[in-house]
Amino acid sequence: MWKELKEFIDYMEDKTSKELTKEEKKELNEELQTKIGYFQHERIVHFLVTMLVAICTIISIMGFVAFKSIGLALLFVALMCLLVPYIVHYFHLENGVQKLYTYYDKVK
Repeated sequence: MWKELKEFIDYMEDKTSKELTKEEKKELNEELQTKIGYFQHERIVHFLVTMLVAICTIISIMGFVAFKSIGLALLFVALMCLLVPYIVHYFHLENGVQKLYTYYDKVK
């Protein structure tokens, strides 16, 4: 996903770096709106997954503190190993979509 987003941002940078006609702006705007919608959908899905994993991580550490179970400690460690990459991935998606909004402002 990062690669696709990065490639599209580079494409938009190339397209918006030169003067565009009204027709080119209209076509680019339509393409950009489609891609923004696609990446917004990806962003919301990854946000929900990240929040679910974060909530499960918090519940597992609370369970470990309450019950002193090694299984809950291992679950916490496993969930943390998932949570950190999810947060990094969501960070890249969020920043990429925000960058696309700046291109949208340029071509509208």
